[in-house]
Amino acid sequence: MGRGLTDLTAREVGPRPGDERPRRSGRRAWLVLAIAGVAWSLWSAGVGRDELVNPGGWTLLSRFWRAALHPELSAEFLRVTWKASLTTIAFAVLGTALSVAIGLVGGVLVSETWWRRGRPPRGGGQAGVRLGWYAGRGLSGLPRGIHEAVWGLFLVNILGRDPMVGILAIAIPFGAITAKVYAELIDESAQGGHDALRSAGVGRVSALAYAVFPRTLPDLVSYAFYRLECSIRSAVILGMIGAGGLGLELNLTFQSLRYREMWTLIYALVAISALSDQWGAGLRRRASVRRVRVSLVAGAGLVVASFLQLRPDLGRLFTRQTRMLLADIAGASWPPASPADGWTGLFQRSLGTIEMSLLAIAIGGTLAVIAGFVAARGGETAGRRAVAGVARLRALGASPASVFAYATLPLCVARFAAYSLYRREVAVRETVVVGVVGAGGLGRLLEQQRAAFNYRGMLATVIALVAVSVVVELVSAAARRSLR
Repeated sequence: MGRGLTDLTAREVGPRPGDERPRRSGRRAWLVLAIAGVAWSLWSAGVGRDELVNPGGWTLLSRFWRAALHPELSAEFLRVTWKASLTTIAFAVLGTALSVAIGLVGGVLVSETWWRRGRPPRGGGQAGVRLGWYAGRGLSGLPRGIHEAVWGLFLVNILGRDPMVGILAIAIPFGAITAKVYAELIDESAQGGHDALRSAGVGRVSALAYAVFPRTLPDLVSYAFYRLECSIRSAVILGMIGAGGLGLELNLTFQSLRYREMWTLIYALVAISALSDQWGAGLRRRASVRRVRVSLVAGAGLVVASFLQLRPDLGRLFTRQTRMLLADIAGASWPPASPADGWTGLFQRSLGTIEMSLLAIAIGGTLAVIAGFVAARGGETAGRRAVAGVARLRALGASPASVFAYATLPLCVARFAAYSLYRREVAVRETVVVGVVGAGGLGRLLEQQRAAFNYRGMLATVIALVAVSVVVELVSAAARRSLR
């Protein structure tokens, strides 16, 4: 599928002559900073100073894992699981459909291709055009910096327990994320034909329609199905805060320690995610015209079926009561106010959020590298190149461990690191969820403020979340550039 989704976050750019030494120095500096950050996070978490594991929790953990072998399979609970699964899928499908629509329009508007006039500018000029592009990118960064759970907590105060809460909570941040990815796909494809049409006087929309979209359609559709995979997980999280579906049932079984029922729900979620993953992976590997068309038709059918399942009231978005509630909350949220322990406390919680994301990526990245090498297939194009290179080293008599350390790992480490940095940006957003359920950081503070209807405090916390996301994104982007 072209260069694939991974290249959006880890593009390979060959070094220029004479650049290798400063590049190596920069990479070493980032490595030292990463190690120092992880060490600092471990120390802050209490590793080596406090007892991190509750001894009394081992009994419950043992019961939980034993229940995995004996899930609840009664007819009554299977019906509950089936209905909850349909609800979760419906939220995910409708949220994804709306996010793709937002992303398609927004991706065009925040792409460099849309803003430039005629041929790409050589050097300076077109300051107003660049300003418009920067403004669009900046505005799109705000909604994607706020987790869908935060949007859900906000929207439920305006719309109540309505299906539109879950749909919009997924669509708003995912739409902004999709717009960013679609913009990059458009900019990568807008070469040659598009610029020739623009230079000949063809309008922006026509140039995109004839020269860009036909080339990017497989990638656009493939990413939409990847976004569906993410939406399924988000729909479960939103279910835990009242949207219904598998999330609500998981929350109820967890609170009552009904582990057998919990595992039935977990297996259902795994099956749904695996099906979606296989569908998206098939598109990414073999994005033929027929496969893309079938996927579009199937996606449209899922949207209709999901709408009939949830029956959201679209008119509720435009009622007088909704406008009044929105105005009241907006008025009650300004100006932002610090939490009870002051702005220093807000800053410390922001650091806690960064620490959680660092540890999550350090642990998850290590496990992913191990699992990735075990699960990797040598039959794909990139795999053939890596295997061929390893075989020539192997031909010199090197041991398997030496081959891995000096041949295989160096081929992959830059891309692994780049993608880990991208995932760290995502992890910052995900720490909100674990914070809401009690893990600390800004997420826990946000839930406390929501329960107390402290809208001014919530606004300050949301601003802090966006600021943390922006800082992490800028640092990650700088680090990724040093890996190219």
